[in-house]
Amino acid sequence: MPDAADEDLMLAYAGGDAGAFDVLYNRHRGAVFRLMLRSVKSRGEAEELFQDIWMRVIEARERYVRTAKFTTWLYTVAHNRLIDHWRKKGLTLVPVENEEGEPVVEAVAGPFDEPHRVVEARATLGQLEAAIAALPEAQREAFLLHHECDMTVPEIAKATGTNEEAAKSRLRYAMDKLKKAVGDG
Repeated sequence: MPDAADEDLMLAYAGGDAGAFDVLYNRHRGAVFRLMLRSVKSRGEAEELFQDIWMRVIEARERYVRTAKFTTWLYTVAHNRLIDHWRKKGLTLVPVENEEGEPVVEAVAGPFDEPHRVVEARATLGQLEAAIAALPEAQREAFLLHHECDMTVPEIAKATGTNEEAAKSRLRYAMDKLKKAVGDG
């Protein structure tokens, strides 16, 4: 079962195989959580949304129909939950910090790195985080779905309920803005 396709696992889960859900959850929990964490204001909100998404998967198991990749369906569920969240609270992405207020993302020096390169890398990461936060919601979502969840443009379009051209444009504009923000464009 660990090698089974996601779609087969979801159908098995719908048929009562709880182990199939465990495999799906373990495969996709990291990417779903990272998407939520980068899309909302706080870790607490991300955790709440993350739980809501998986509860919706559980609740929808009997209605699941294989019409697209499971991940497209899963990220559609996530997208819809984010839309609900944004409608209630609005969205302002902030850098991810630990409980001491320090950035979670850190550059790690390799054995041949010089200290000034580590400092430059941290500065670039900070610029990138700020640039992602500054993107319009639709562009930020397209970027995160593509880079955090490895979704293609057609999958992004389906998950966000738009057409492929709009998804492609959003991703392209996001990439252009991010390249300019970190001085690579």
